[in-house]
Amino acid sequence: MDTKVIFTKKFYFITYGLMGLGVIGLVYGFLTDTHRTWANLLLNNYYFLSLALGAAFFFSLQYITQSGWSAMFRRIPEALMAYIPYAAIIMLVMFFGLHDIYHWSHEDAVAHDELLLHKSPYLNIPFFMIRMVIFFAAWILLTRYLRKLSLQEDNLGGQVMFEKMEFWSKIFIFVLALTFSMASFDWIMSIDAHWYSTIFAFKNFAAAFYHGTSLVALIAIILHKKGYFKDMNEYHLLDFSRYMFGLSIIWGYLYFSQFALIWFGNIPEETIYYAKRWDNGWMVFFYANFIINWFIPFIGLLPQKLDKSINFVYFICILLLVGLYTDIFEQIMPDVATRPQFGLIEIGVFAGLAGLFLFAFSKALVKAPLIAKNHPYLEESIHHHIH
Repeated sequence: MDTKVIFTKKFYFITYGLMGLGVIGLVYGFLTDTHRTWANLLLNNYYFLSLALGAAFFFSLQYITQSGWSAMFRRIPEALMAYIPYAAIIMLVMFFGLHDIYHWSHEDAVAHDELLLHKSPYLNIPFFMIRMVIFFAAWILLTRYLRKLSLQEDNLGGQVMFEKMEFWSKIFIFVLALTFSMASFDWIMSIDAHWYSTIFAFKNFAAAFYHGTSLVALIAIILHKKGYFKDMNEYHLLDFSRYMFGLSIIWGYLYFSQFALIWFGNIPEETIYYAKRWDNGWMVFFYANFIINWFIPFIGLLPQKLDKSINFVYFICILLLVGLYTDIFEQIMPDVATRPQFGLIEIGVFAGLAGLFLFAFSKALVKAPLIAKNHPYLEESIHHHIH
């Protein structure tokens, strides 16, 4: 039970190499195309932050629902939370790229635009940065406190610590729902400040939970294949699959609802969002997004036999990580670039933040035993079986 994960030197060399590639991509990007570079930095940081916060939501939900099956895996989402402070630093650096991404950040543009002028008490740089600091302060403080309580539970055990974790998890998901919704409005939707959707924040929050859960499942499978989580069985896979299947329906419903409401409303101020995404090569991402994030997981996870197949669930998890990138790419890039582009900037920035994400995760995972030995439902998790 006290086993700790061991990461090889080769693993860390890979993370350093990825981060090095990221530096090269950023330098090249800032020398050749600053708009595209800042957009990619926003895209990729938001991508990995969504995975971290989605995993944190999954972690908290297990305590709130008093789930026993997942007790064995809780160190994974705990470690994924470790990326949040790094994401905070990168988002604060984005201050220097606001003019390259956000039209509302230009005073002269606001002065000659009635709608932007109306929104200026909220959409202005000082208040934008203040909100950003508040969001990250709340996320960092609460996730670190949950991690602290989790480590204390390792030492003390008992129902009292579990109830304390349950209480603070309830506070965390309430704060997260509010702040992540506002952050999605600020960082993504306000790129086109003339457009809005009342479903947008809910869809992005559901996407973070959906894909964050798939990442937790993917890491659990990888560690199982490496010889850890020896008690993991097909019924754990079934429960992970049920989460992903259910969330695929929620994500698909929200994605289609946003589109359908705008389509039938046929208001120019709203339809411009999809008009951009159906031209200049962007349409492929619109359909790919729906197929990857809803159609394949929904159809694939319908049969219970496939839900229990470790290789199939492994494939779906990887597919969904691609799906989240596709989703965020479709949200950001059509408002920044005239047509899709993939080159050194896109590859480099993604690789750099992927390396940083893996580094933060691995360093947090090795600091504590992989399985929380005093969790009151640990035995239920180890012997998990569905009749």
